[in-house]
Order: sequence, then structure tokens, then C-alpha cells
Amino acid sequence: MNEILKLENVTKSYKDKTVVDALSFSIGKGEVFALLGANGAGKTTTIKMILGLAKPSSGKIEIADGVKSGYSPETPYFPPYLSAMEVMRYYAGIEGRKKDKEYLEELLDTVGLEDNRTRVKDYSKGMIQRLALAQALIADPDLLILDEPTAGLDALGRKHNLELLRKLKERGKTIIINSHILHDIEAICDRGVIMKKGKVIDSWTNGVSHESLEDKFIRLVGEE
Repeated sequence: MNEILKLENVTKSYKDKTVVDALSFSIGKGEVFALLGANGAGKTTTIKMILGLAKPSSGKIEIADGVKSGYSPETPYFPPYLSAMEVMRYYAGIEGRKKDKEYLEELLDTVGLEDNRTRVKDYSKGMIQRLALAQALIADPDLLILDEPTAGLDALGRKHNLELLRKLKERGKTIIINSHILHDIEAICDRGVIMKKGKVIDSWTNGVSHESLEDKFIRLVGEE
């Protein structure tokens, strides 16, 4: 496997509380990988460490040379008085694409926000999720990290986003998804890990087991 990301015995503690405990996994180029677990399992902390927003207390995180990352958070926030295009121009400025209007329009069209003049204050939660995905794609990242990418979307919106993720995979993107919507995980992800109280308690590979992911998740995560 051509690894793009590797975590080796990664632990994160805050004072006397350990939120990620000796976490190890690797992801190959072009894979769609799931981080699964109930609230408080340590998934978001793991994402923050991969992004460099939090430092591991111990262990090692290795990202392949030259890899660019894009991130869409679970609860994205954009200034409500800005339009979608103004939001994109702001983030594009950070990425050095200030004048590339056609490129930004294409990204907004791709995620289903053809009307880019509407103010964010008038957006539904689902539309804000789409805008967050568009801004995550501005730098044309090799590694895309998505925290609950289909949350707040109706059935049509979820289908649209899953189709978009499939197209990104076909283009060779590596994608990490944290989601509680297990049907979406089964529809798009190649494999993943199931976390509980900061630890990996099992791994999952799509199509290998006769047990559904939902049944496996409930059986493992529901155990105390």
C-alpha cells in the first residue's frame, strides 16, 4: 500500500484525562477511510492532530511529503453577511487564488451552490455544509478530511454529496470521513476503524463481512 498517512501509538491527554489512547492505523493513497465511534470516542481529537491543530502527547503521525490537506468541520461557521462567493474569495486569498473567479464558481457549482450571491445568513444547515466542502477543495488537496459531511442534508443532498465524493475518489483523492450515518459510510468508504473511549476496538473493511456495519457498530460500541 502506498501510504499517505500513518499514525503510530498516538496518545492525547489533557491533564489526567486520556482522550486518544495508543491509536495506530495507516491510510493508502486513494482510499476513503472511516473514523467511527460514538460521541466522545476521540475522533475529532484525532482529526485535529492529523491537521496539526493539536499536538500528540506521545506517538507519531507521518504524512507523505508534499501532501496538501483540505478540511470541512462538523459545525462550520462563515460570517453571515458574506455571500458564498465572498467566502470562497476569502479562503482563496489564503491559498493564493484571489483572482481565479471561474475556478471558485466551478467549485460552488460542483457542490450544488449555483447561486453564489445569497448571504450565508439565509443558508440552511445543509447549504452551509456544502459551502464548507467547497472551501475544503480550494487548494485541490490530496487528502480531504470531512467531519460529518452529510449531516443536515436531506436525502437528495446526501446522494449528491456521496456522488461527489465518489468522483473525488476517482480523481485519486484520499478521504477521511467521520460520520454517524453508517449507511453513507458503507456506500462510500473502503475501510475504517471503530473507536471507543479513545481506543481502536475493531477495524472494518467494506464487503468482507456478512454482518452489516450498523449491526457491528451497535454490537461493539454498545458494549460496556
